[in-house]
Amino acid sequence: MGTNVIMPQLGESVVEGKISRWLKQIGEPVKLYEPLLEVETDKVTTEVTAAGEGTLLKLYANEGDVVKAGTLIAIIGAADEVDAHLIPHPDPLPKREREQEIPRGNGTSARISPVVARIAAEHSVDVTLVQGTGEGGRVTKKDILAYVGSPRPMGESHREASLGQGVRVEAEKLEAWEQPGLGELFRPTEEVFGKAASVSANPIAPVAAPTVVPGEVMPLNHMRKAIADHMVMSKRTSPHVTTVFEVDLSKVVAHRSSHKAAFERDGANLTFTPYFALATIAALKQFPLVNSSWSESGVVLHRTVNLGIAVSLGAEGLIVPVIKNADSLNLLGLARTVNDLAERARHRQLKPDEVQGGTFTITNHGTSGSLFATPIINQPQCGILGVGLIQKRVVVVTQNDVDAIAIRPMAYLGLTFDHRILDGNSADSFVAAIKQMLENWG
Repeated sequence: MGTNVIMPQLGESVVEGKISRWLKQIGEPVKLYEPLLEVETDKVTTEVTAAGEGTLLKLYANEGDVVKAGTLIAIIGAADEVDAHLIPHPDPLPKREREQEIPRGNGTSARISPVVARIAAEHSVDVTLVQGTGEGGRVTKKDILAYVGSPRPMGESHREASLGQGVRVEAEKLEAWEQPGLGELFRPTEEVFGKAASVSANPIAPVAAPTVVPGEVMPLNHMRKAIADHMVMSKRTSPHVTTVFEVDLSKVVAHRSSHKAAFERDGANLTFTPYFALATIAALKQFPLVNSSWSESGVVLHRTVNLGIAVSLGAEGLIVPVIKNADSLNLLGLARTVNDLAERARHRQLKPDEVQGGTFTITNHGTSGSLFATPIINQPQCGILGVGLIQKRVVVVTQNDVDAIAIRPMAYLGLTFDHRILDGNSADSFVAAIKQMLENWG
């Protein structure tokens, strides 16, 4: 009996995923729990393992397809089984409600929504001439707008003029509340009253098109596009302000050196990240306004600290796994959790729920040699803490009211915060609390 491979639901709010790569091809052997394919969501790329073993007999989805959770995507079975007898092909998806079907001349039909019908009617477009790229060949709004904006042969224009009225009639069959209005109040004045006479007798010379520098276009992967969209949205959403502090990490370095071996015996690699995390959590408890989000009805204070730790994936981008209830962990617990999330992030083994729900984020850009930076807020959070390179520097220290020159391990901490929620004084007080805890560790 064959094993059905079903698109899993990769999180409570994730209803679909994009198949980025099949790791096995038809006819290849598959072992139980062996990685079978990679699935992308807007948050994470993860591997889906095989729930059975045998031979990959059939693929119902291709690389690049966006598939809903619960959909059959492949079958695994014995090499001599015939896939047609294992399970029938998935039922076609149900037609979208309120869609119309316009018969084509070749015996097929074009499926359109009320919005597409309105656009077709306004531009006298024969929908049956438009190639649909939507689900099941459906003509989408994007298709109709692209068709309207492209030049067409004279024959098609005459046919659209004669059939445009038919599209209007189909649109009029909709109930009144389903027909989009024409929006006369918002139409440009020129469309209602005609274009006004030119004020100047001399026509304006056309602006020369900018010179296009030849180059290679590198297609965007799902993660890069998601990062780009989220970063642009964040800059448009929050007024970003960054404040930078310098911190002496002498006591942290000494504590780590004396406890690193003990942590290894407990199964944890003690890096500097857990120190910054623990100090940040303590400061978030002291200044709860930083552990918040903006809403139109007021500032939402979060009861628990869900700490995001940015992890670089190299050229592919970065991902921010979240330590849920981080305020309940000690240094050892944070070290173990950071190790686990970072390792699984680099091996594409995170679940979407593990990169959601953060209330504050730390990004350690110093690992690549950066001294300080102005990171972008991970919306809808209030702030993000950037940690720079730990570097030995010559500083002036004061002991018993006597100044002296010393060499100390120093680092810059940069907090980028949402100025709608925090002001300079509250943001500086928060970073000062982190600085104080790190400089007095132990």
